[in-house]
Amino acid sequence: MKPFDKLVRSLNKGEISRRDFLQKASALGLASAIPASLMSSNALAGGPKRGGHLRVATVQGSSTDKLDPIFLSSGHTNFLWYSMHGQLTEILPDGQLAPQIAESFEPGADPSEWIFKLRKGIEFHNGQALTAEDVIASLERHRGEASASAMKSFMEEVESITKDGNHVVKMKLKSASVDFPVILSASSLSILPSSNGKIEQFDVGCGAYILESFEPGQHSKLKRNPNHFMSNRAFVDSAEILTIADATARLNALVTGAVDVIGDVDSTSADRLARKSSINVLDVVSTQHYTFPMRTDLGPFDNNHVRMALKLSIDRDDVLDKVLSGHGLVGNDHPISPANRYYNHELEQRVFDPEKAKWHLKQAGLSKLQVELSASDGLYAGAVDTTVLFSEHAKQSGIEITPKRVPDDGYWSDVWLKHPWCASYWSGRPTEDWMFTQGYSASSNWNETYWKNEKFNNLLVAARAEIDDSKRRDMYFEMQAICRDDGGSVIHAFANHISANTNNVGVPDTVAGNWEFDGYKLIERWWMTG
Repeated sequence: MKPFDKLVRSLNKGEISRRDFLQKASALGLASAIPASLMSSNALAGGPKRGGHLRVATVQGSSTDKLDPIFLSSGHTNFLWYSMHGQLTEILPDGQLAPQIAESFEPGADPSEWIFKLRKGIEFHNGQALTAEDVIASLERHRGEASASAMKSFMEEVESITKDGNHVVKMKLKSASVDFPVILSASSLSILPSSNGKIEQFDVGCGAYILESFEPGQHSKLKRNPNHFMSNRAFVDSAEILTIADATARLNALVTGAVDVIGDVDSTSADRLARKSSINVLDVVSTQHYTFPMRTDLGPFDNNHVRMALKLSIDRDDVLDKVLSGHGLVGNDHPISPANRYYNHELEQRVFDPEKAKWHLKQAGLSKLQVELSASDGLYAGAVDTTVLFSEHAKQSGIEITPKRVPDDGYWSDVWLKHPWCASYWSGRPTEDWMFTQGYSASSNWNETYWKNEKFNNLLVAARAEIDDSKRRDMYFEMQAICRDDGGSVIHAFANHISANTNNVGVPDTVAGNWEFDGYKLIERWWMTG
């Protein structure tokens, strides 16, 4: 039975809700097959209410967070940037790309040039009119050798950014990229007000909400932008994003009414909350995946036999069962999920195999291995538990993994990209090119394994420019295989985004899965019912 037919059957039998049906169909790329009668959401039928104050608690936030989108961000700041800033393009809840600050976009003679026509009349929160100069100044910061931007590897492919009047921006690329407009939906590439070609204000945007206060690692307070250029969003009068890293405290805040929405709900708590009539649990299929990146520039992880031994020493089904309670899928040591367009369904699934792991250790000249694995539950619910479970599995391979619990605060600045081996997670990206370029290309600032594979990088550049769909598919299939068999990360699970909200919160029928919290657009897409 085809995936869509299975979903329809489950809907008709009452096994899944209408909202779950729409979400799962969209995540599988089947939105076009959904009848119009099912696509009409209650949001549009009844009309979301305007007014009220919305409070959202996230696990991610650090005292090192900054307002400047160029710097490495936590989930809190990513959420904040999408709420207060605008980008040239955006990902819609059904996964499709749409113009945002741009009124339209199209390639020039070929996909090595892109032309963006900007909306007229957009104002920043300080009253300054948005023009092509602001777009150029905002994007230019992400280019150049000295740039610390997470998007540097993408923007380095831009040869020039020019304007044609006040409302047309042209970008000339070094080589063709058919997915380039998708990249411009990134929160890091938010458009900020410029002055004499420079960006100096980071607390001012043109998004649906205006920043009132920001306490790094604690909370952000926002109020609705009365002059926002899009009328079909921004329903609440004001909102607050709170960082509550402790899972129990986060749950208590929801149950007691201190907050209205919480994210990163662990599976056990989700099942318990679902039994409460006053709470709604939302389980969203996503591209989010959990990883254990090894620094391949440091021993012993510079030896691929060691990396393979570790990949074979985790029981993925056991992790999925005990940590995620089945709310996800097992990973296959590459970051492309079944929800992605070019997912390699032909690639053999890696399984727990201690004997084969021992063989790889022997090839590395080792009879046993002792390594330390850093983690924090501030990353995601169950991160530390997974390292403990992994250490138990690995004993059968002759590998001694010592789980090291590190502080939640400062994890992304003090542990990630620094410790030889640590836990990490990615929300995934809407395209294969974005995910591979940002997380695995040799030139990326966010290459968390410091992995460099010449064949992989050559394919990455070639696939980006390939217009023939079947050829592109073959390239991405091969890249997933290379990453799986040579890459530096144990990618053991794809996890659903599980959130919970009180019944006084209105939720659209279709919720995005490209990031948590409805693609980090929750504050402008959701509403208060009373």
